Amino acid sequence: MMGFSQLGCSPKTEEVKLPEIQGFERSEEDPSEGWVPFSDRKVRVGLVGYGVCKFAADFGFQNHPNVEVVAVSDLFPDRCAELAKVTRCNKTYPSLEELVKDDNIEAVFVATDAPSHAKHCMEVLKHGKHVAVAVPATFGSIEEGEQLLEVVRSNKGLKYMMFETSCFRKNLYEMKTIYDAGGFGEVVYSEGEYWHYSPDGIDSYKKWRDQSPPQWYPTHNTAYYVGVTGGTFTEVSCIGRPSLLPKYADGNNQYKNPYATEIAFFKTINGGISRQSLSNDTPGHGAEAGRLRGTRGSYNEGYEGLEKNLPNLKRPPIPPGVPAGGHGGSHGRLMNEFIASIIQDRKPLVDIVTALNMTIPGIVAHESAIRGGEWLKIPQYT
Repeated sequence: MMGFSQLGCSPKTEEVKLPEIQGFERSEEDPSEGWVPFSDRKVRVGLVGYGVCKFAADFGFQNHPNVEVVAVSDLFPDRCAELAKVTRCNKTYPSLEELVKDDNIEAVFVATDAPSHAKHCMEVLKHGKHVAVAVPATFGSIEEGEQLLEVVRSNKGLKYMMFETSCFRKNLYEMKTIYDAGGFGEVVYSEGEYWHYSPDGIDSYKKWRDQSPPQWYPTHNTAYYVGVTGGTFTEVSCIGRPSLLPKYADGNNQYKNPYATEIAFFKTINGGISRQSLSNDTPGHGAEAGRLRGTRGSYNEGYEGLEKNLPNLKRPPIPPGVPAGGHGGSHGRLMNEFIASIIQDRKPLVDIVTALNMTIPGIVAHESAIRGGEWLKIPQYT
C-alpha cells in the first residue's frame, strides 16, 4: 500500500471559510494520529452544492489520498467557479443533472437544498454512481423517502450514505462504542437536542429554510438514539409552540407552519422512551447534543455505570492533510467513511435504512404537533 505522499497528493489542508452558525464548531485535535493507509485506489468523485454552508468543499474530499475530484457543480456560476478553485478541480457542470452524465465519475456528494436531497440522490443512483448526501434524507415527504429506498435497493452494489454529523461527534461516538460493548444494557431513556437560534434566518436556495418545521430537520438529534443503538422510534406525540417571530405568525407561510419549537416524545423499539427537542427561536447556547440512560449505565458528559473495562473511545483517524472539519470534527471522518465503504465494498455507517429511521420520525412528529399532540405510529425500515 502507498502512503499519503506516495500518492502524489499535496498534504496542504484546504480550510473553507464558513459562516458563524451554531453547530459549526471545529475540533482542535490532530485527527490523523494512528492513520494507516488502506488502499492505493482513487475514487473519482463529483461534488455538487456550494451554498451558504459550502459543504461540497468543507467535507474535505479534495484532500483525501484516495479521492480524485473529477468535476464540481453549482447552479450559480460564481459559486461553481469558487468551488472549483478551492477543490483544485478543472471541470465544472451547470447542474447536478449534467454532472451525473459524466461516465468518469464514480461517486457524487450531494450538498444541495434539503427539499431536493431525495430527488438528487435518486438521479445519481439511476446513473450508476455511489452517492453521499447532506442531511436530511428526505424533507417533509415520507413518500419521497420511500421512493429513494426502492431506488437504493434496486441498485445493488452502489453505496448510499447520509452524512449525519452527530454520528462522528465525540460524545455520540463514545456512546455508540460503549453501547456496542454492553456498557448501557437496555436503553431506558434517551434525549436529543438541536437548539439552533436563527431569528433572521439562514440564507437558502429558494428560501427553503424559512419557516420550515423544526422536526423536518431532525437527524442531528435523533442520531442520539438511532445512531447509538441502531434502534427505531415506533410512536410519537409532539407538542409545538407557536413562535413569536412574525415570519411564523399563524402559520401564514410556505409550509403553513406556526412552530419554531417542537418537543417530541417517542416510544422506542426496545420499550424505552426518548425526548427529541428542536428550537429555532429561543436565544442562548446552540446544541446538537444528547444523553442516554440504560440498565447498566448512563452518559451525560461522560460515562457513569457498571462497566469498568471500557473499550478504546477514540474516534477513528483520517489521513494527514484532511481536516476534521465542522460539527465538532465530524466532516472529515464522514467523508473518509464513505470513501472507505466504496473501496472496501461494505455498508457505510449511515446507510439508507439508518438515514430514514433518523429522518422519517421527525416528519411524523410534526404531523402530531399539527394534530395537537396526537399519538401517531411511525413507519419502520429494516
